Amino acid sequence: MRYFIELSYNGKNYHGWQIQPDAISVQEKLNNALSTLYQKDIQVVGAGRTDTGVHAKQMFAHFDSTEPLEKEIVFKLNSILPNDITVYKVFLVDNNKHARFDAISRSYEYKIWLGRNPFLLDFSWQIHSQKPNVKLMNDAAKLLLKYTDFESFSKVKTEVYTFNCDITEAIWIQKNDDLTFHISANRFLRNMVRAIVGTLLDVGLGKITINDFKEIIESKNRSNAGLSVPAKGLFLTKIKY
Repeated sequence: MRYFIELSYNGKNYHGWQIQPDAISVQEKLNNALSTLYQKDIQVVGAGRTDTGVHAKQMFAHFDSTEPLEKEIVFKLNSILPNDITVYKVFLVDNNKHARFDAISRSYEYKIWLGRNPFLLDFSWQIHSQKPNVKLMNDAAKLLLKYTDFESFSKVKTEVYTFNCDITEAIWIQKNDDLTFHISANRFLRNMVRAIVGTLLDVGLGKITINDFKEIIESKNRSNAGLSVPAKGLFLTKIKY
């Protein structure tokens, strides 16, 4: 039987979602919790990967078991897991349902705080000096919906079969000092959102023009794009099936 898990996590203490040989990951913690509960080796498959320090408000994973769900499985898993990982639901799905390959869209937010706020240090990138022009950044962000090849914003030396992504939303929303970039697509490349945010900020701070941003996309060259912004401001927020 195949089961889906809905969870969230604070990525500060983890080297991303995926298991790594010499670093702590969210996937490893979830595997260990399920294996402890069922008293056998259980490996989960995630809906995607998040990089070191990136958070997830919503993540899905699946696992297979020949046994029915443990009673009060959500409570038991949360009792085993560290406090920075929380399981919300565990539910039965069709055996061919896949947490990664059946996802049709994913949404991210990048949080920027315009000023200083000690309570948001772990969950936003704080800009203390010049404030960016949000209108210019939104004008540039609209260009993302007109393209499909985003090699310019992909981590180099990554093993992917295509750099094509179908972006359906890309917008900045500002509420006082809280500036958030919202982006949705069918798939994302490694480091893609953080590179896009860094390049859009270059537009907003007057370092490049909107036409420069267009040329960066068309160049398909990562070295032409802006810096990758810090991971702590990035959240995976929604996955649709």
